[in-house]
Amino acid sequence: MIKGTNFSAVILDLDGLILDTEKTYRIAWQSALELMGYSFPTDFYQGLCGLQYESIEQFFLEQCGANFNVQIFRKISAEQWHDYVGLEGIAVKVGAFDLLTALTERQIPYCLATNSLRENAERNLEIAGIGHLFLNKVTRDQVEQGKPAPDIFLLAAKLMGYPIAQCLAVEDSIVGIEAAQIAGAIPIWIPEVNSKKTLMDSKKVCQLNDLVELERLLF
Repeated sequence: MIKGTNFSAVILDLDGLILDTEKTYRIAWQSALELMGYSFPTDFYQGLCGLQYESIEQFFLEQCGANFNVQIFRKISAEQWHDYVGLEGIAVKVGAFDLLTALTERQIPYCLATNSLRENAERNLEIAGIGHLFLNKVTRDQVEQGKPAPDIFLLAAKLMGYPIAQCLAVEDSIVGIEAAQIAGAIPIWIPEVNSKKTLMDSKKVCQLNDLVELERLLF
């Protein structure tokens, strides 16, 4: 699909695509739930990839029952996350630096488009040491609806000054790909975890293994 694709700009997800943060969140959520007396298998958390945080809290509430204390969960999971990241840091995904370098050298604009709040996105980028590489970014608090609604992608395209149909949208989650498809972008799917969920219009989605493969196919 990519060969011969006419694109002018690139929209990139953050968590799970550029930064290896999805793992840190899952570890924090699992630790918090276990401390609160709940136990779920590891794959229970993998389906939450790409969702807005409000949706994640609602999911836990539905699974744990009416007695689940969201405020306590929020506090404990935040503590667990900071403890883990304080020890392990946040890794940049393989191929990210080379892809961004290739885009910059060819003067192809790119923009982050994330369901994270701006404060969280900028904090994570700084922890990973790559905040300076992203001048353009759109976060959840800048739009009315997060992914899977198309708002974040449409604003990213507008910010870069290109029609959304001329933008590659690179995502690791089903939620993100669905948003890209609804927006009318050219979707590229690099799944971080295996998903049993079916993509809408899956034949129109290019699926790759990592950012290294994406850069090689583009350039």
